[in-house]
Formats: sequence, C-alpha cells, structure tokens
Amino acid sequence: MEVRPSSARADLTTTKGHDMVILERIWGHVRVMGKARRNRGDLLGWLVRRPQLLLAQGTYETSLLTMGRLPAPLKTLAVAKAAMVVNCEYCLDIGAEIARTEGIGEEKLVALLEPEGNPALSEDEQLVVGFAAAVSASPAVVSEELREQLERRFTRTQLAELAAEVAWENQRARLNQALGVRPAGFSDGSFCLLPDPAPR
Repeated sequence: MEVRPSSARADLTTTKGHDMVILERIWGHVRVMGKARRNRGDLLGWLVRRPQLLLAQGTYETSLLTMGRLPAPLKTLAVAKAAMVVNCEYCLDIGAEIARTEGIGEEKLVALLEPEGNPALSEDEQLVVGFAAAVSASPAVVSEELREQLERRFTRTQLAELAAEVAWENQRARLNQALGVRPAGFSDGSFCLLPDPAPR
C-alpha cells in the first residue's frame, strides 16, 4: 500500500473544536436511542439485576463517546463491521442508524460486506474495517502486515481508541447475544446492516 500522510492524523481542532465534535457525537447517539420502537427494556431489564454491571457498562460507554482523536465515522464503520462478524441483531439495527446520523452513506454500509479494495471505502476506512474483522474473528488474529499499515497511517492514540471501540463492541454484541437482546426497530424502513456470510 502506498504510504502517504493520513487524513485521519489531522488534528480535529483544525476544522472544528474538539469539544464540539464530542458533543455532536453524544447528541447523535441520544437521538438514535430515542428512535427505539420496541423491546426498549431488553438489556436494561437484565442489567438492573446487577447494578455493578450497569454502572460499569455506562461508564465504559461514556468514556468511548468522549474520546475524539480518531474521526467518529471511522470508529462507527469499524464497530459496524464487528457487529456483522459477531452477528448481533440489536447492534446491526442500531449501528446502521448511528451511521446515518453521522452522515455515512448507504453505499459504505453495503461495502462492509466486501470491504477489501471496494471503491466505496477510502484506504483508511478499509484499514479500520479490516482491523475490526480480524479482532472480531475467532480466533482473533491481527497480521503483522495489517498492524504495520495501521501504524503508518494512524497515531498510537488513535489506534488505542480504535482497538477499544472494536473490543467493546465485541463485548457488547456477545452480551446482547447471550441475554437474547432483540432489535429495537432503529432502522425500520431504512437500510439495515447484514451479518457477515458464514465461512465456507
């Protein structure tokens, strides 16, 4: 892959205040949560039985939302790919709506099914999606080649954010699967993400 300065390395404060970017992302997630049409209490109904888990879940979710060194659309695409690999129906449902809220077009969501070399995705997008797929697979194996490509295009701070987002989506998705958390209708009437095809 050609090595050139990555757009993702640009300081977000050069175009928009860092705090404003964070606030917009938080507000976008709040708006999406308000669109739930059914099964609103599935996960909460389980977590209130163990308040420690509810507190821990909320704290980690908040910490991820308040980190903004890596552009939000890159993180959103990576998280969506992780949900596709794990096949969490709730995550696929809400992930597509979050992507739309952040201005990610349907063509990019469709491209997540076959991201490598897909012209709908930029080089940075293909890299973070490839990383998410590798980390979400069983076993999780990130090749040295992929790791080197990521390190050439992103800072270590950005990679720490990316890894935390993808790893947490795996925890989130597998917890939802284990507890039978159902889709809430966030993407009703719109394009919804699809699970990755099963390996042949």
